[in-house]
Amino acid sequence: MKINSIIYKYIFKEMIPPFVISLLFFNFIFLLTKILDITNMIVNYRISLFDVMLLLIYSMPHFLEFVIPISIMMTVMLTFFRLSSDNEIVALKAGGISIYQLLPPVLLFCLIGCILTGFMTIYGLPWGRLSFKKLTYEVASSNVNIGMKERTFNDNFEGIMFYMNKIDLKNKAIIDVFIEDQRTKNIISTVVAPRGEMFCEPDKLLFHVRLHNGTINQVDIERRTIHSINFDTYDINLDLKKSVTAKKKRKDEKEMSIAELQKYLKDTVNKDAKYHAALIEFHRKFSIPFACFAFGLLGVPLGVQSKSSKRAFGLGLGLVFFLLYYLMLSAGWVFGEAGVYPPIVGMWLPNIVIGGIGFYLFVKTANDRPVKINSFLNLFNWQRLHQ
Repeated sequence: MKINSIIYKYIFKEMIPPFVISLLFFNFIFLLTKILDITNMIVNYRISLFDVMLLLIYSMPHFLEFVIPISIMMTVMLTFFRLSSDNEIVALKAGGISIYQLLPPVLLFCLIGCILTGFMTIYGLPWGRLSFKKLTYEVASSNVNIGMKERTFNDNFEGIMFYMNKIDLKNKAIIDVFIEDQRTKNIISTVVAPRGEMFCEPDKLLFHVRLHNGTINQVDIERRTIHSINFDTYDINLDLKKSVTAKKKRKDEKEMSIAELQKYLKDTVNKDAKYHAALIEFHRKFSIPFACFAFGLLGVPLGVQSKSSKRAFGLGLGLVFFLLYYLMLSAGWVFGEAGVYPPIVGMWLPNIVIGGIGFYLFVKTANDRPVKINSFLNLFNWQRLHQ
């Protein structure tokens, strides 16, 4: 037992440096996806670097709920890569210690990852989204144009959908404008104009748009009539404060706490798409943390079986499994929200599939009958040679 304790501590300590490196690396990859938005906000909207940093911090829980599980898998893989390439696995087996006996420190590390991920999904994500929304409101008080983007449908204003092909911030001009206005009950107005100007009153959070030489199409849903109007000049006045305040009061399912989700699910009678979305979010808060165990179990055989020369292939295969998990999770979200199958199936099935693959490969590896992952590479090379 004393020898096992020493081995457990040794393996656990070996996993700490790769975990820190993986966590920083994948966080950096996720942050790269935001670099264009950050640059745009600093250069075009003159948002302070401090506010940008706060926005990134509030976005971190959303990153970490996926970064931690994949970091767990990569950590276990890299640790067993090193043990295998240095023949330490062979030495341990020669000393009468099987692969099964090396599992406790891995499971402990997965448990820590599960707790961290659970903290992010249960507490971090609602806090981050609500804080992000609050800071966006404060930033909008000093710069009304913050949410206006080219070639993007903007819904910052209540009942209004904007689309602009080009925005000239210097001249405050907008080109090829499409606006859908649903602020009037039972009437949908569609405004199309080749150009216009925008004016802001940051102190009052007012946004004014003046369009030229366009067309207004009004659809009266109640009377079932359509009217078309051509105009030379058309002004639209919008109150951003009223719109943002209304959005702040409404919470979507990702901003709700566990207690709020349970209350909403209990009180809702109509089982519509919003109900299914809330039910999906409830199960998602628990299924993603438990994915750490599935990925950790999968990382052991992938690490043991990979030769030192095929290390990159093993890492690539691990990323393929993570992509498979993410695709199944996304499909579960879409089909679960549509009611095709129960949300509980869509959120937990990826864990079962990845965990099942990991368990199968682990048992094969522990019984010295591994499924050689290098055979996939050899098969690929054979197909290339015979093309």
